[in-house]
Amino acid sequence: MDDLTYTLRQLCQRNRDGSHATQADRQRSLSLVARQLREAGFRQMRASSLKGKHVEALLQRWKAEALSAGTLKNRMAYLRWWAEKVGKAGILPTDNTKLGIPERRYVTNENKAKELGDRLDRITDPHVRMSLRLQAAFGLRREESIKFQPRYADRNDHIAIKGSWAKGGRDRKVPITTPEQRTVLDEAHRLVGFGSLIPANKTYIQQRHVYDGQCKAAGLSNMHGLRHQYAQMRYEVLTGWRAPAAGGQQQEMLSANQQLQDLQARQRISRELGHERTSITAIYLGR
Repeated sequence: MDDLTYTLRQLCQRNRDGSHATQADRQRSLSLVARQLREAGFRQMRASSLKGKHVEALLQRWKAEALSAGTLKNRMAYLRWWAEKVGKAGILPTDNTKLGIPERRYVTNENKAKELGDRLDRITDPHVRMSLRLQAAFGLRREESIKFQPRYADRNDHIAIKGSWAKGGRDRKVPITTPEQRTVLDEAHRLVGFGSLIPANKTYIQQRHVYDGQCKAAGLSNMHGLRHQYAQMRYEVLTGWRAPAAGGQQQEMLSANQQLQDLQARQRISRELGHERTSITAIYLGR
């Protein structure tokens, strides 16, 4: 292990900001950065060696690889975290557009919704199978579905999501509105009792690896699409018509009254998914 990789790992271990998933993703991304800097000819670096020329070299490579705006933004966030921790926050502008990184596109009207179908039967780990069913039933993120504790979450007419399970550390509520949701919850109770969807002999990261491996073996990919499916289902229930991404009319074609219903549905769905901005629902629902 070279000095940069080693000292970046130490930096991550000393500064455990964010959820376990965020910490793991940050360390993995910074390890990639260390390798790419080494490949670019920067030798004998340590975490404290970061300079503007290193950021520029990385940006040139990433743009040449035609990475998406979202991926670039995530990697820049990790670089800013690194710069801040070594007292060099000033070498990076806070505005990504000054670095030539375009704004993330939220509106595509591309339908990314996924359903589990019979591929769920290929999942052999009962905890992973239950996590996937919870994702589909309540629009949960992967981390939330793995850390899910039925005994804590089940509040009869809604589930309560702990901030420690969720992105951004935000508590939220998701309503229980269908018999299928109640069935999944009851089965989750029977599976884990007072525990969580992480088996007693595993850590979160270990169970996440099991989850990823089981999904790959079963031919299941991009399970974030289960949140898209949940959002579109809720939109149709709340408005009475399909979301634009699911083949419904675009917002500009709706009547004034329908546009008001559309806005109210988006506000509610945004809260249920754990987002602060209503505009982000365009990713799930289209415009």
